[in-house]
Formats: sequence, C-alpha cells, structure tokens
Amino acid sequence: MNPPIPRHDRPADVYFFATCVVDLFMPEAGMDAIAVLEHAGVRVSFPAAQTCCGQPAYTSGFPADARAVARTQLDLFAQPWPIVVPSGSCAGMIRHHWPRLFADDAALAARAAAVAERVVEFTDFVVATLGLDLTAAQNEAIALCLHTSCSARRETDALRSGRQLLNTLPGVELRTQEHEPECCGFGGTFSIKHAEISAAMAGDKVDALLATGCSRYVSADCGCLLNLNTTLEKRGEPLRGQHIASFLRNRLRLDSEPAA
Repeated sequence: MNPPIPRHDRPADVYFFATCVVDLFMPEAGMDAIAVLEHAGVRVSFPAAQTCCGQPAYTSGFPADARAVARTQLDLFAQPWPIVVPSGSCAGMIRHHWPRLFADDAALAARAAAVAERVVEFTDFVVATLGLDLTAAQNEAIALCLHTSCSARRETDALRSGRQLLNTLPGVELRTQEHEPECCGFGGTFSIKHAEISAAMAGDKVDALLATGCSRYVSADCGCLLNLNTTLEKRGEPLRGQHIASFLRNRLRLDSEPAA
C-alpha cells in the first residue's frame, strides 16, 4: 500500500486550465471542478485566452505546431499560483513536454519551465492541498471503479491520488478492474488513425469494468470517458462514467452556487 500523499499549504488563488476536451465536450466537468475548488475557499482565475495544451499535435509528430499552441499561452499565468488541470494527460503534457518544445530557446524554455512547475492535476490538488472535510459528504453506498488514463498514471501519479480520494469518501466501495493498468484505446488521434485497434482496447476495458459489478466508474480524463461511455452506449449497457470532479461535487452536496 502506498503511503499517504504529503500535504501542502492551501493557496488563496489558483489558475484553472480547462482543456479543450472539457471545453468542447464536457463543460460540466470543468464547472464541477471549479465548484469544488471554490467550496474549499480557493479563488479561481480562468484565463479566457487559454486553448489546447498542444498534445494532439505533439503526439502526432508535429512538435512545431504544438510549440505554436504552447507559445501563445506562456504569458497567461503571470501570477505565481498553482495551475490546476482536470486532466492527467493534459497536465502531463504541460508539466513534462512544454519545456522540451522550447529546448532550443533558453528564454522561452525558462518561461515554459516556470509554468510547468506550477501545474498540478485536479485529484492530486484535492488530496494534497485542499484539505476538504468529507465527514458530511453523502454516504450512500456505491460500488465504484476508477479509470486513470495511461498518461496520467505515468506523468502525474493520478492513480495514487484518485484512489486516496475515493477511499476517503464515506460510502464508497472502490473496486479494481482486471485491466486497470491498460489504455482504454482513446489516445487522442490514435483512436482515429487506428480505429479498429482502439475499439478492441475499449472493449477489453469495458468488459473489465462490467465484470466488477460496479454501478459507476469515474475518471479524471474526459477523453477516456468519451471513449468508454460511447462503447458502453453502443453495447446497450447502462453503466456510465463521469469525471471525478462531478462525482465529488455530488457527494459533497454542492449546489450551483459556490460556498462562502
């Protein structure tokens, strides 16, 4: 068993980097994450000019395009606040790969590194920094599975923080799927370029989720949720997944207004 994640002091302010998938397909996940942050007494700043992290271009072999996307956003996070990202794959892209995009320009590389070192994945921030009181959380019994994207597992340790968060919530029975370490098959452009392989991988993952008998699964990566939920829908299965921020907001009984 992993030791508890070390606690950090809670900041008064954070930036929120929503990701393009949240913006275009699952905006409720972003709003729910912000509601949780504000409930904890943190002021959230959302730079309106933010766009994509550049990962689709980068992983498709177009680093110059990814660099152009990242370059336009280096000045958006001027204050020395944490940058909370509700996606492990996007957090990993900014944290580990933005500095590499500017390796041939010392000034830009330093600016990218200054941004990257403040990036934190949402569940990691909740567990290590927010210090939420979960004693009053909804305690209705639920059997739950966690899916953590492969990028999030490798680059942000989000599996560990996701497990710790869910195990702390009253009433949650966390079940482990047989194919937990495996990719769901989304992989951004991978699912387009290799549709048959992607579909087979998603099928294996769905089989593993269903075999646990869980009534719901959660993830901190919306791309995976879109892929797996679509597979479940095509099969006619009632099981669905939701972003872990949405699940947490519901368990905390947060209404549409942030807490004072």
